[in-house]
Amino acid sequence: MKKICLFLFLFCFLGCRNKVETNLNDKQEINQLLDNWHDAASKADFNRYFDLLSDQSVFIGTDATENWNKKDFMVWSKPYFDKGKAWRFTSLERNIYIDSTVNIAWFDELLNTQMKICRGSGVVSKEGKQWKIMQYVLSMTFPNDNINAVFKIKHRLKI
Repeated sequence: MKKICLFLFLFCFLGCRNKVETNLNDKQEINQLLDNWHDAASKADFNRYFDLLSDQSVFIGTDATENWNKKDFMVWSKPYFDKGKAWRFTSLERNIYIDSTVNIAWFDELLNTQMKICRGSGVVSKEGKQWKIMQYVLSMTFPNDNINAVFKIKHRLKI
């Protein structure tokens, strides 16, 4: 009986340890994916930037009209990359969450950008053995104390 209990304990312990190690490895891979993606934009490396997006990906920008599938986002952004100046986003803080199947993860990050502090969030999925960005949402942040000024600007817009 003691041998059976010891076996079950070791089996459960090792199984849990492998799951934790898998999540840590996947989180590192996702961190690297997002860092590489931001780096590719900062270096205006069009092919590397878009290779990190899933073919089914969606990019949602800060403007209400900016909701692009990969193909449309490529068309919109190509002139910026061709000029050698895309955008430079540096992650200041990032949180990553992985589902129990270890095939889908979601994240949020604070970014240092030319628009000051912004927030990025999104979904990544595993395609084969590689993580790809499925959705990215870029949002501008505003201090709560200044939100009335933002409301006044938005009220004047005809959207």
